[in-house]
Formats: sequence, C-alpha cells, structure tokens
Amino acid sequence: MSEAAHAPSLWAATAVPPPETGPLKGERDADCVVIGGGYTGLSTALHLAEVGSQAVVLEATEIGWGASGRNNGQVIPTLSRADPGDLVKRFGKAKGEAFAGVVRDSASLVFDLIRKHGIDCEAVQNGWIQPVHTPGRLGLAKRRVEQWAALGAPVELLDKPRLDRMLGSDYWHGGWTNRTGGHINPLGYARGLARAAITAGAAVHTRSPATRLERRGDAWRVETPHGAVTAPKIVIATGTYSDDLWPGLKQTVVPIRSYQMATTPISDNVRKSIVPGNQAVSDTHGDLYFFRWDAQGRLVSGGALLVQIADDARVKRRIAVRLQRLFPQLGEVKFDYVWNGYVGATQDKIPHLHELAPGVIGWLGCNGRGVAFATIMGRLLAEAVQGRPVADLPVPATPLEPIAGHGVVRHLARGMLLLYRWNDAKEWRAPA
Repeated sequence: MSEAAHAPSLWAATAVPPPETGPLKGERDADCVVIGGGYTGLSTALHLAEVGSQAVVLEATEIGWGASGRNNGQVIPTLSRADPGDLVKRFGKAKGEAFAGVVRDSASLVFDLIRKHGIDCEAVQNGWIQPVHTPGRLGLAKRRVEQWAALGAPVELLDKPRLDRMLGSDYWHGGWTNRTGGHINPLGYARGLARAAITAGAAVHTRSPATRLERRGDAWRVETPHGAVTAPKIVIATGTYSDDLWPGLKQTVVPIRSYQMATTPISDNVRKSIVPGNQAVSDTHGDLYFFRWDAQGRLVSGGALLVQIADDARVKRRIAVRLQRLFPQLGEVKFDYVWNGYVGATQDKIPHLHELAPGVIGWLGCNGRGVAFATIMGRLLAEAVQGRPVADLPVPATPLEPIAGHGVVRHLARGMLLLYRWNDAKEWRAPA
C-alpha cells in the first residue's frame, strides 16, 4: 500500500479516542479468535461477548485502520448492484429473500448499536438517497422501490421536483430513498464498537497480526509475534486487507482504491441549500457521485482516478469541478482533507460468505456497502460461532474460488473505470 493511503483523514482528526489496547502477549485460550479489528470483527466480538462467549480480537495495526476507518461513512441498506430480485434469481426464493432481509435490516442495526452503547460517532439517521443521473434510470429507481417495499423496507420514489428540493440541485432526474440509512464518523464508530466489545467482556489486541494458523486436535491455534490464542472457532474478518494467512482468500476480491475528501467548513446559509435534510447521498453513476455533511459543516465526497500519478492534486481538481457543477452555490471549492483506502470488489458484486474449514468462517466483498453490511455480518458470524449451522444462515455460503490471474486483474481493475464512465454516459431503461 502506498504512503498516500496513510494520509491524515478527516475521521482521524475528529473521531473520539480509541479504547486502550495493546499487543497480545503470551498464550491464552478462548471460545473464538476473531482476526481483524474492523466492523465485522468488532461486531462479532461484541455479539459473542453479550451472550457470555469469550472472544479475542487480533488486529494487525490499530482499530479501524483499514476500510472501516477510511470510508465515506454512509450507512446504506442495499447492496451496490444486486437487488432483491437478483438475489432470488441467484440463490432461490427462500434464501434470496432471506439474504435481502439481512441487507434491509443492516443500517437499522448500525444505529441501534450506536444508541444502545452510546457510541459517539456523529451518527445521523435521516435516510439515504439514491438519485438517478439519466431519465431512463428512473425505471431502475422504480424497480428498486417496488422490490424493497415488498420486503417491508421504508422506501419511497422521488420525482424530480421533490428531489431537486431535497438535494439543492437540479442535476438529477428523480430517485428514491430509504429512511433507515444515514451517515456516521466511520472511525469513531469502529472505536465505539471496540469499546462496547471490551466493556461486554471481549479482549481486543492491537498491533497483533496473525502470522500463523494451525489445526490442533479440535481447536485452532493462532500465532502473533508475541503470543498465541487457541480456540475451537475462528472468524477471519480481514476484508479487502486480507493477506496470505488463509491460502487463496485474498485472491477472491479485488481492492479498488477510493479517494475521500472533505471541504473546508461551508457557511450556514450555503449549507442550508444543499441536502438540507442531512441525508447520505450516492447516485447511479458507476464512477460514483457521493456526498454527505459532517458535524463541522464540511461536505465529504470523493471519487476515483484512472491513473494514480500526482493523485492528490488531480483528485482535488476533479471533485472540485464536479461539486461546483452539482452545486453552483458552493462557489470555489477548497479541501481540508484528502485520503484514500480500498474497496473490496467481487466479480459478481455480491458479498461472499465462506466456511473455510471446520470451525473457520469469514466473508469478503463489501463492494462499497461495508458499514452496514459488515456490522450485520458480525452478528450472523457470532451466531455461527455459537452453533448455528452455516447452511442455516440467511446469507448463503459459497465455495472459495480465487479469481483467475488475480495479480493481473488487480492491476487492470483501474481500467474498469473507463467502462463505468462509458456506461454512465448511456441511457438505461428497466426491462419490461
């Protein structure tokens, strides 16, 4: 990972401090070892601790260091591409609808946990809006509203006049909204989950990378540089930042660099004219347009680059022009923070749950929906650790299938941005 990935983020500057943690030292036993201190790992540990199961979290660096602390902080109760009908077509009616039900409930769980545990993370649950960027894509919005409404989600179709008022821009052509969505300080949320897990009885060790995993009778032993944990169950929750600890795992997902940025604080009179309802917004572009406010009045947005040369300056120029086009009332756009991280993309744009071996389970592939989905996956993984058969989970388990030519695909993935931009420029109509 480049040094640019470690650029100071808005979230690091504004999040509450993390709980006190340190490296694992010596040998210990547990009911479950959770590898990875992001949303999935911390949610798993919290849900296990709340039912009296001893979980030990091993984080290679610091809490929320990876995608969990570097994303835009939008809490979105959908998948990025697959709709309920797509899941039913792929997995059958019962399992597909159950899978969609998990997605439907994912944002609500995030905010429920924040309220329950008093997590200080600038949480705003005022909904999520997906505007459509061409008239024909209104058919896509209608289809999504119909499918999610059939599952009981609080969704609503938005015509252009109403959307224009909600966003403070006449750029889009309508869209839809889900009232359970919202936005948070993502690093503050990760730190809050860690604090809640520790308070409930879990052990969280930072600067403790898992270096070796081996089967010992009916248990697994996980080694770190200064210690080891033995447990009958292992949850691998390393996401896009997976290494070679489990052979083939990191080859099932392609890391895509995403740039995030925050403007200087915007004056109140201008701020009141842009998304005055303070919702999270991300639209139908493949080269995604997304934005939300933070608690200090900064517009937090971002984008992608095809060529990562002089990337900081270039992405500033690109997104400044975009924001000025969407919201002329902003005037000159200046940024206080620019940082980046990785989104984990699967080939089918669907999250993959894997039962890797007896007692070992994990998932990959947030595809840009990690805040909500990773949190609820932690609850499901905790249920599996407690004895619920993986086959009975509402999210179907799939075989581990490394992407052929993964190294080449990873380097060529940026070129997909050209295809996304080409598709963005085309009209789209929902099938009859």
